[in-house]
Amino acid sequence: MNEHILETALKNQRRAWDIIEDLNVAGVWHSVGAEARLVGSLKTGLLMKHRDIDFHVYSPSLEISETFAAAKKFAEHKSVRGMLFKNGADTEEACFEWHLTYEDRLGELWQIDMIHILKGSRYDGYFENVAERISAVLTDETRMAVLEIKNDIPDGEGVMGVEIYRAVLSFGIRDYRSFVEWRRSNPADNIVHWLPWGDA
Repeated sequence: MNEHILETALKNQRRAWDIIEDLNVAGVWHSVGAEARLVGSLKTGLLMKHRDIDFHVYSPSLEISETFAAAKKFAEHKSVRGMLFKNGADTEEACFEWHLTYEDRLGELWQIDMIHILKGSRYDGYFENVAERISAVLTDETRMAVLEIKNDIPDGEGVMGVEIYRAVLSFGIRDYRSFVEWRRSNPADNIVHWLPWGDA
């Protein structure tokens, strides 16, 4: 069972990297003066069967013309099936959100979230730090626990990855059944501010 889960995770992670290269994510954003940084489950090596890729993109100012210039290049790509835009420039997140739907060579759809953030704002570098700290404390045991829980989540059920990381790393949860029970008494409110030590 463990070997199958690891094989699936590694296969999907390789597919994700192929998509990033195919879309030329870093190059497209660089062309408008922005820097793309990988965050999320692919960054930590914890991407399992939920096909999503997360980037935070930084530029010294938030300009509609620049973010849409990058979006146009992505929209023109033959494998991009849809894009959703959200303007959060006037919120504390100080960002533009882009959510792409990409169809891979197997005909499966991936969600690619690219959050275009004002450099120097509140969340500049925050989630990169979260990913680095998760990676720093992961062991073979906890990595496998995270992947097994992710694998056992029913398709279509919305669970944030950070909920699983918190359960495993801060509360010792090791399987999906225990995670479901733990989750009932540990709502995801304000979980965005969790880090993998000093929180349990």
